[in-house]
Amino acid sequence: MRRRGWIRSALAGAAVLTLLAGCSSGEGGGDKPTIAAATPAAAPAVTGTPTGEVRAFAAIGALLAEPSTGVLAVLTDSGKTLQLIDKNGTRKVELPGVAASLAAGKPGEILIAVPGKVIRLDAATGKVSEVAVDGDVRSAALRADGDLVAGLATGKVLILAPDGAVRESISGLVSADAIDTSTDTVVVLDRRQTALTELNLPDERLGLTLRTGDGAANMIGDHFGRRIVTDTAGNELLVYTADPLVLRQRFPVGSSPYALAYDQRSETVWVTLTGSNEVVGYDLSTGIPVEVGRYPTVRQPDSVTVDARSGDLFVGSATGDGLQRITADQRKRGQ
Repeated sequence: MRRRGWIRSALAGAAVLTLLAGCSSGEGGGDKPTIAAATPAAAPAVTGTPTGEVRAFAAIGALLAEPSTGVLAVLTDSGKTLQLIDKNGTRKVELPGVAASLAAGKPGEILIAVPGKVIRLDAATGKVSEVAVDGDVRSAALRADGDLVAGLATGKVLILAPDGAVRESISGLVSADAIDTSTDTVVVLDRRQTALTELNLPDERLGLTLRTGDGAANMIGDHFGRRIVTDTAGNELLVYTADPLVLRQRFPVGSSPYALAYDQRSETVWVTLTGSNEVVGYDLSTGIPVEVGRYPTVRQPDSVTVDARSGDLFVGSATGDGLQRITADQRKRGQ
C-alpha cells in the first residue's frame, strides 16, 4: 500500500482548537456550553441538470450502500420505511420506530438506530433482528470484536455485547450523533458541542475531546483510520486521526457541506453542498484536500453513499426531488 501524504499533514489548525474537558461523568454533559445541532442549509432551486440519472423518489432521509452486497438502503417516509434496492428490484421494510441513522454492520448487514433499539437488518433477505437499548438511540456502529456501540440522544454511549448486554456505559457528552469504529479507538461526534471525543474504554470514561469547527454535522471513517467531518456552519472539511485525537487537515469546501461518503476504490471523499446543490470529491493524500470532481445534484442533497463494488455515487434529495446516481464511468469521462 502506498504511503499516504496525510501523515505529513500540517497541524497548525490544531493549535487553535478548544480543548474540552474529557472526564465529565454527568448525564447529558452537565453544564457544558452547547449550540443548536447543525442542520443542512435550505437549498436553492435547481438551475441546472443533475449529473447522471435521477429516479423519482419521495423525500430521502438517509442512504447506505451495503459494501459486500451492493444493496442500496434508502430511508423514506420520515424515517419509518427502509427501501432496499438491488438488481432484483425494490423491497420495503417497515421499521418499528423512526430511524435516526444507518450504518454498515458485519458483511451483508445494515444497522438502524431507532428509539429503544438497534435493528440489525440482513441486506440480502430483509430479515430483521433487534437489540434492545434503554434509551433513544441516535447512532450505532459495530466494533471489530463484534460488540455494538450505541449513541443516545442524552449523550450516553453504550458498549453492547451481541445479545444486547451492556458491557460499558460512558456518560458526559451532550449528544452522541455519529460513531466511528474504523480503528480500535471509538470516536463520537457531539453536534451540540460541535466536538469529537475519543472513548477511553479501559477506564469506562471519555478521553480526549477536540472542538470541530463552528457547527459539525456528520462524520465518517476510512480504512486509513482518518475521521472526516463536515463543519456545516464553518463551510469546512476537517480530517482527524485518533489515539491521540489530532486535527490533520482543515479546508474550505463551499456552501454548507453536509453529507459524506468515502470511495475506497478511488480514495476519494465525497461531500454534498446543500447551499449550492452540488457533490464534490476530494483526494486527501497530499496533506490538503485536492478537488477531483464536482457535479450538480438534485435539490437538497442531504445524503450520499458510494457502492464499494462499482464506485457508483448515489445522492438523495430530502425534498422529494429524487434519487441521483452518478456512475464511476461517468465521473471518469468528466460528465
